Amino acid sequence: MSDVSASTPSEKDAEKASAQLPPVTEEDGPDGGYGWFVVLGAFAVQITSFGVVQVAQLMDPLNSFIGVMQDYYHQNLFADNPKALVDLSFVGTLALVFINGSSPVVQYFVARFGLRPVMIVGTLFITLALEMAGFASQIWHLYITQGILFGVGASCMYGTVMSVTPQWFTKHRGVALGIVASGSGIGGLVVPFIVTPLNSSLGPGWTYRILGFICLFCDIIACICVKERVVRKKEKKPFFKIIDFGVLRNANFLLFIIASDISLLGYFVPFFFLPAYATYLGLSDAQGSSLIAVCSAMNFVGRLAAGVLADRAGRINSNITFTLLTTISCFFIWTFAFDYNSLMGFAVVFGFGCGSYVTLMSPISASLLGMEKLASGLSLLMFLNMFPVFGTNISSAIEAGVSSQPFLSYKLFSGVAWLLGTLLLVILKIKINRNPFAKV
Repeated sequence: MSDVSASTPSEKDAEKASAQLPPVTEEDGPDGGYGWFVVLGAFAVQITSFGVVQVAQLMDPLNSFIGVMQDYYHQNLFADNPKALVDLSFVGTLALVFINGSSPVVQYFVARFGLRPVMIVGTLFITLALEMAGFASQIWHLYITQGILFGVGASCMYGTVMSVTPQWFTKHRGVALGIVASGSGIGGLVVPFIVTPLNSSLGPGWTYRILGFICLFCDIIACICVKERVVRKKEKKPFFKIIDFGVLRNANFLLFIIASDISLLGYFVPFFFLPAYATYLGLSDAQGSSLIAVCSAMNFVGRLAAGVLADRAGRINSNITFTLLTTISCFFIWTFAFDYNSLMGFAVVFGFGCGSYVTLMSPISASLLGMEKLASGLSLLMFLNMFPVFGTNISSAIEAGVSSQPFLSYKLFSGVAWLLGTLLLVILKIKINRNPFAKV
């Protein structure tokens, strides 16, 4: 009895100390070969779904698509509803909530049934959601289709590829994930130019149906290409035995989650409200769409750049650099943007800086947790990234409750969120290594 009781405190002390450990040693991947086909499949997923993340991606083609469609519905089908803009913002919110919130459940089904069956179900859900959204005549129809059903399907795709891709790379993990994350930038660049003319000529019904078939094509490519480097044996364990909640006791990982959540509160606001702000300033629909397109194009470049910088200067260092740039763009460009040229300048700088999280969420999580716990850590990170998607609704409520300059609260809300997130990332860097020039 005395031996058992004596050993208990030491076990607890060891467990507590493990939560404070510095970044773990990562497993080596082949850094190429078939891994580049996995990157291709994951890139295709990013075009059609969130993201990353979350970030977010994941999320950007979704954001640009919903932003443009939201503005169209607000001006046309629901123009007589004074609350339409706020109500429509919940469509994107629901989609992002289910993309992130479903992640632990998706990870459980991957462990239970395998990777490919889950991705096939995700492909069917995404396609069905967009096809059904084409028949929507009420806002709540969009909540069910484009919000819930699309969100669950996108989670089946996005969560899996973001945990599988890092298995194939070590030294070039940042670049590989940068290429994957840039897929949403490509989607965001192309989608607004597809949506706007289709809405004008064919209406929203056929716009949704055409995009549904585009997503089907891209996701079939993903289902063919994406596979695990080492196929896991199917597990028949309970949910809480498969998802390792112990990763939340890692103090550094928990701080990274908090920093990402606060930053992401400001991430979605410009993507959702930039087209409406352009309309308020008297700009055309085409100009509003071009702002989102340029923002997404620079997002593509920024995500690649974040991955390259991460491999050379450190993953957290790269994230700090890009979040600081995004903070500056919100406070010092968007706040004073009242014409097309200044808005374009904001779109360029914000787009370049804001997407680094989607590139770096997996590499940073891997460095803090190790590859063995990455799947659990990433699914829980995405689940907790569900809460920032309400940033658009919070900022809308603030905007509706103040009598200041229209859209000013959106600008300041986004800037403050990015600033606080940047400061927390700096604290994380100092906790890991106090040397300001260390590669972290």
